[in-house]
Amino acid sequence: MTIAVAVRKGGEIVIAADTQNNFGHNRAPIANHRTQKILTVGGNHLATSGWGLYANILDDFLARKRAPKLDTERDVFRFFQTFWKALHEHYSLVNDQCQHEEERSPFGDLDASFLLVNGGGIFFVSSDTSVTAFEQYYAVGSGAEFALGALHALYDCDLDAETLARRACAAAMAFNVYCGGDIDVCRITDTAAAARVP
Repeated sequence: MTIAVAVRKGGEIVIAADTQNNFGHNRAPIANHRTQKILTVGGNHLATSGWGLYANILDDFLARKRAPKLDTERDVFRFFQTFWKALHEHYSLVNDQCQHEEERSPFGDLDASFLLVNGGGIFFVSSDTSVTAFEQYYAVGSGAEFALGALHALYDCDLDAETLARRACAAAMAFNVYCGGDIDVCRITDTAAAARVP
């Protein structure tokens, strides 16, 4: 249970996430436990949404190899295909597919989603590992609908990327019981936008 938000504006890309961790219907007070939901991977920032164990697995997986190149949708897709393979070869506790009878998909299901930012943009990785690039903003997690509503309403206002990301997280934290704590923020220069300027 998470809110993670990415915003691209004014030559900057910002990713923000809450720090609350939930244990079923329970949560720990922020003074007693603070979860870091944004991982730094080379020049990339990756937020996890879903099972908390993914943060542990990703941290372990990334410690075993060089920081991957994640500049394009194809790069991100290939990275998650490698991650999927490693889940089955090295982390035997992972199921092949989420057991939802109403969802009859031919594809595997991580039962988690990810939000990645780097100088090239914002990338959303869905539970089936499909990758989508977003130009302005996106959000994942249990509070995503509130965050996306806030971003839709505020994006064209005279606010910078960090302020927008913080306000979107705050909206999710105000309305979704599974989001809370502090807001962590990571910033990166939008190199792709700078490259497009003549």
